[in-house]
Amino acid sequence: MRRTLALVLATAFVAAGACTSREEPLRIGAVYPLSGTQGPGGVDEFRGVRVAAELVNSDGGIDGRPVELVPVDVPAGDAAPAAIERLDEEGVRFVLGSYGSTISAPAADAAATRGLLFWETGAVGEMSGEGAGRLVFRVAPSGAVLGRNAMAFVADEYGPAMGIDASELRYAVTLVDDAYGRAVAQGALDELAVRDYTLASQIAYDPRDVDMSALVRELAASEPDVLFVSAYLDDAVAMRREMVAQGLDVLVGIGTSSSYCMPEFGNALGAEAVGLFASDKPDSGSVNAEGLRAEGRALLERAEAAYADRFGGSMSAAALAGFSGAWALLHHALPAATTLTPEAVADAANAIDLPDGSLPNGSGLRFGSPGSDTAGANLLAASVVWQWQAPGENAVVWPARYATSPIRVLDPLP
Repeated sequence: MRRTLALVLATAFVAAGACTSREEPLRIGAVYPLSGTQGPGGVDEFRGVRVAAELVNSDGGIDGRPVELVPVDVPAGDAAPAAIERLDEEGVRFVLGSYGSTISAPAADAAATRGLLFWETGAVGEMSGEGAGRLVFRVAPSGAVLGRNAMAFVADEYGPAMGIDASELRYAVTLVDDAYGRAVAQGALDELAVRDYTLASQIAYDPRDVDMSALVRELAASEPDVLFVSAYLDDAVAMRREMVAQGLDVLVGIGTSSSYCMPEFGNALGAEAVGLFASDKPDSGSVNAEGLRAEGRALLERAEAAYADRFGGSMSAAALAGFSGAWALLHHALPAATTLTPEAVADAANAIDLPDGSLPNGSGLRFGSPGSDTAGANLLAASVVWQWQAPGENAVVWPARYATSPIRVLDPLP
């Protein structure tokens, strides 16, 4: 492992942007899954980080110092501690990451233990450990927020649009049994409990060996009206296909990050995805920019142009989260620090207060107070609900501020 990481570190430095300063570069670690099952999303998120670094460098860097990204491929959580160890040995004091919740937790814990600042750009798993708010920060919304928002959307928005009382429906929750799946599903379960809605079934599974046919039969036996899915791409697609094959229809199907929101989900399912919803972070092509503040709108236009020039196409939800999270660190927190130490940057981060819509993904930036239950979590992280409204086509339908289309009442099975 060490030889592999050393090779990555020795050969994969990214001198981002066109900064020509002769000042010593400020090296920032970047731990993302650039291969493996989470690779597609990890690559997208890291691309957003790269574009943010390039724009910061084109603006003159940080106090005249160019940003130099030091990427390490972390395909799974068990590789995270060694990656952080190697970055520490290389003298890197600040680390961006990590797209995946199963990677984020061990990476954050290892960074905090070594006195490094860890800055999460996209993973939604719950934060824990003594580093939260002290050396560990998350710009993206938590999984609990995504889960709660999904159920609140069904109850307060889609139910009225359908002309039904959501309190009379039966709700089922399926989840991958890991840090990501549990965090998102718990948010949905908590919202159902607060509203005293009927939980028809709760099914956890291991995506590596799940019998999807049996799972869907178990799901069907609970007779759900609403299905909430916390899954990865491959198992979410397989579940959906099995539901179609078995004729399991529901009034509402809603998933979340790492599956329902991904373009690959819609591409794989085509018409079988139409009518489904996703509670997640926005992407650059499906958020109403008029809902952003002027600075957020200008930055979104600049980021989109730079991303299209380098990678082609628009920024996915993961790419936009990576850009927005990295921008928050590189443009706001680091320049505001009295010195470029992890502790000083953490103090600067805790003093930031940017209103909603300041970042190009619709977020503001205000971290929970150190020592509180929300320490290190961005209290103004934006999330949206998308709907697949035609084969391969989705639109933001909630909140109204960022919506690009009204909710369409569609049969979620073709």
